[in-house]
Amino acid sequence: MSNTILVTYATRTGSTKGVAEAIGKTLSESGTLVDVLPMQDVKDIAPYDAVVVGSAIRAAAWLPEAMEFVRTHRAALARRPVAIFAVCMTLAMKKGDYRNQVSQWLAPVRALVNPVSEGLFAGILDISQVPTFSDRLKFRMSVMAGVWSEGDHRDWEAIRAWAAELPAKLQRSNAPDESPFTLR
Repeated sequence: MSNTILVTYATRTGSTKGVAEAIGKTLSESGTLVDVLPMQDVKDIAPYDAVVVGSAIRAAAWLPEAMEFVRTHRAALARRPVAIFAVCMTLAMKKGDYRNQVSQWLAPVRALVNPVSEGLFAGILDISQVPTFSDRLKFRMSVMAGVWSEGDHRDWEAIRAWAAELPAKLQRSNAPDESPFTLR
């Protein structure tokens, strides 16, 4: 193996890509070798010692291609440490704490893999990127009602802090004398 972590993601509008890139950058700053790739570009995870898998949330679920990625690579993922993350605008709602609710939306992922860590992050609300007129109208009304605001709601400090904890968590998943990562 190449002592490398794969950070892979599924996105609709690029918000999750930005989160994945920040995770990859933070991991590489710890001395870990990292590849950050969209899921459709990952054909084999055999070269990787650990995998970080993330997806945008739409309709209270990971994107279909993210679920398909986990199903397709389930056996290989079971042989290495895995961390998962979700990017979801529900986490940017102004009233209430929705972390538990969003965490529950990851239950289908947990049914396929046993993550060593989970990251939950707000994304970007750009109504012009919402695909259907009816959904754009709903978002505009919810913005007018003060449910949330348009803009980039990603908390870069929280994303980097979560990523900074990953090498230790991914190492703990291995036998003490079999740690594949060398931190510099």
